[in-house]
Amino acid sequence: MQLRGMGVRAAMGAAAVGLAAAFAGPATSAQEVKVIELTQVACQFLESENGVDHGFTTTGKADCEAINNETGADRLAEAKVIELEAGTYVFRVTNKDVPYELGFWLREHDYNWKNPLHKLTKISISGGGLAIGTTKDYEVELEPGEYLYSCPLNPTPDYRLVVKG
Repeated sequence: MQLRGMGVRAAMGAAAVGLAAAFAGPATSAQEVKVIELTQVACQFLESENGVDHGFTTTGKADCEAINNETGADRLAEAKVIELEAGTYVFRVTNKDVPYELGFWLREHDYNWKNPLHKLTKISISGGGLAIGTTKDYEVELEPGEYLYSCPLNPTPDYRLVVKG
């Protein structure tokens, strides 16, 4: 049986390719998305603090709050500021050895979660569920500007990230 000059198999193949292209959305290559790896240990991100594990111990949020009240400002003064070009990124976050669930929160530097307009107009990505040994990816399109990232569940300092145009 012929379908407008094509065999059935060819027509079905062409239709499948057309449908796949229609539902796939804009073409992007895997090379366009850059991966930033971050590792959480007690009360800190290792990469943000120049790879130095301060050896903090924690059994809960209150431990990190106390540690950061005492050492956070000095650690932030020495912390690495991540500098990126505008574009799409995946932040791959790992809970190396913290004995409770962690998360990740990246937002514009002046983001206020209490302001409903910020939820509509500013960049903020977050998520939890990072049990010990777990890694999760958080994809975001970053525009030029200043951002902060942290973990509210394993309270870390608010580390800086700068995106250039």
